[in-house]
Amino acid sequence: MTRRDRDPGTVDQSTRTPTVVEAAEAAIVDVDRFIARGTREFRLTNVALFASGFTTFALIYCVQPIMPVFSQEFGIGAAAASLSLSITTQCLAVSMLIASSLSEVFGRKPVMVTSLCASSLLVLASAFAPNWQVFLVLRALAGIAFSGLPATAMAYVGEEMETRSLGLAMGLYIGGTGLGALGGRLIVGILTDVVSWRAGMLTIGLLALGSSLVFTAYLPRSRHFVARPFNIAALGRSFAAHLRDPIQLLLYLEGFLLLGIFVALYNYIGYRLMAPPYGFSQTTVGLIFLLSLVGIVSSAWVGDLAGRLGRGRVFWVFVAIMLGGMGLTLFDHLAAILVGLAIVTFAFYAAHSVASSWVGVRAKHAKAQASSLYLFSYYSGSSVIGSLGGLAWQHAGWSGVVLLGSIVLLIALVAALVLARSEPPRVSG
Repeated sequence: MTRRDRDPGTVDQSTRTPTVVEAAEAAIVDVDRFIARGTREFRLTNVALFASGFTTFALIYCVQPIMPVFSQEFGIGAAAASLSLSITTQCLAVSMLIASSLSEVFGRKPVMVTSLCASSLLVLASAFAPNWQVFLVLRALAGIAFSGLPATAMAYVGEEMETRSLGLAMGLYIGGTGLGALGGRLIVGILTDVVSWRAGMLTIGLLALGSSLVFTAYLPRSRHFVARPFNIAALGRSFAAHLRDPIQLLLYLEGFLLLGIFVALYNYIGYRLMAPPYGFSQTTVGLIFLLSLVGIVSSAWVGDLAGRLGRGRVFWVFVAIMLGGMGLTLFDHLAAILVGLAIVTFAFYAAHSVASSWVGVRAKHAKAQASSLYLFSYYSGSSVIGSLGGLAWQHAGWSGVVLLGSIVLLIALVAALVLARSEPPRVSG
């Protein structure tokens, strides 16, 4: 209780200068306060986090629908064009192992602000790249810059949000990432069709820079962050402990395989649909990515289902559904192709939500390092299998891509069945 509370009315409280003790008490209260839903601070924080998620994933995936355009303009094959995405995600995967630890030293907000501004400027520069080699260098540097946001944003939410408000805040952030990946593809795809791919990259870069400024202005400073020295030995021990756990290794493998083939399908579907007999425009190819909305819905629903029935019991089912949906895309009828892609998208997001939450539950310590290893595997799969899909397309067309996908998903299904056997049976009642 402050002096003002104890002795009201003795002094004009509206004009009195706070004493040193009162100022110290106010500072302590401010430090202890968490961000709660219903407050102005909560709204501003979520605007900032939504903007950051939207920006980062828009910049990562904006190149996916325009890979056929890169092939035409730079005279390169599908596998080389896919490097515009895979080199970014591979650099992101490696850098993320370190970036989250850097935020322990320099603070959450400074690392995130630097990440957003640097990546926005690098994407802007890529619009003026004179050749393919320079473009790839800029995309690689952007991948390194992106790594400062995902794990750091999740740590910020966990530290600063009131417990009852944390789920909503995290959901809004993840929603921003999903819509960002969709929005980046649509904006660049449509502008490429209407103007040029350079205009598309320039526009998305300017939008991202504006979004970065919103993030910087709206995100409150950290109140509960405690700086820690960077200890590479301790970090290595944490990683090694998770890598000795066979269940975690299987979950990391699942992330590698599932995102890898999911990205490969969407990388090369544009090549198939822009060619005869379909003859899709660049804008129409971009609109196909609206199917990702199906996945955004499935991830929340399946997360609840897995909590009730058990992760192992539902995970393998969605891997099998992915395999069936991919088989539908072999048919030449457009409706079958789109339905197959929708099924794959629904099942992928469902499986990913189960696997990523399973990693956190399985880890009894150093949860941030466990999650970063999963994300490393996840984005590495995007790079490796995404590029292998290009070689499959060049040698055997869409049948080659589906054959690669079948092999990948059969391995994933076997691993999923092993994971299901590892989970203890649920006791009813």
